[in-house]
Amino acid sequence: MVKTALITGASHGIGLELARVFAENGYQLVLVARNSRRLREIKDEFQRTLSTSVDIIAKDLSEPDAPRELFAELTDRNLNIDALVNNAGYGWKGQFAKGNPDTQLDMIDLNVRALTYLTRLALPSMVAAKGGYILNVASTAAFQPGPLMAVYYATKAYVLSFSEAIGNEVREYGITVTTLCPGPTSTEFASRANMSTSRLFQGSGVMDAKTVAKLGYEGMMKGRTIVIPGVRNQVLAASTRFAPRRAVTRIARSLNEG
Repeated sequence: MVKTALITGASHGIGLELARVFAENGYQLVLVARNSRRLREIKDEFQRTLSTSVDIIAKDLSEPDAPRELFAELTDRNLNIDALVNNAGYGWKGQFAKGNPDTQLDMIDLNVRALTYLTRLALPSMVAAKGGYILNVASTAAFQPGPLMAVYYATKAYVLSFSEAIGNEVREYGITVTTLCPGPTSTEFASRANMSTSRLFQGSGVMDAKTVAKLGYEGMMKGRTIVIPGVRNQVLAASTRFAPRRAVTRIARSLNEG
């Protein structure tokens, strides 16, 4: 029986590459993003080159009712989700006190509220089926505070904590919850977040989205709780557990500056 993966933020970057990996491994896809034109292009490409079934749903998941509307549409299309990938999210660089509060709250709505709501909507059918996969995309930002990106770092800390907790709860039903925590990755994230010139995105430490997606998928299939792509990122994430908190915070700021 063909399984179905629902992937949010699937129009570019890590989300697009995750969609490709799932398709290459025999999944039919439900791809969600705001840009309907881009989704149609991806659908045409995937159906031509990967011979997989692709459903597309254009939806702004930062809207409060969007997750509920999305799952209602899945029901209308008679689609049952075997794997949920919560990838949609964005960041913004700047001092919190000077930032646009609407942007900051929209970030929370997308990075936290939508992810939580979609996970809650997906779980009942997985519990009934006694199996399923959830892959929540966080960041190495989840492991420390991030001055100049305070809200973004905090949302990713939520994603990691939430995912670990519910993963423990649903394991008895054969469901695995994996958190993918990439470091700097070559996607549209940096330009959208005004991070292109920051130290974090300079040098050889930036990974490509295809590699990150492949490692995330493989970790999910192995039932791993956390996947941190790249040895450098793994070392940096581990070091935050032992270094003084104030020092970790200062280092995070220095990396975000630029």
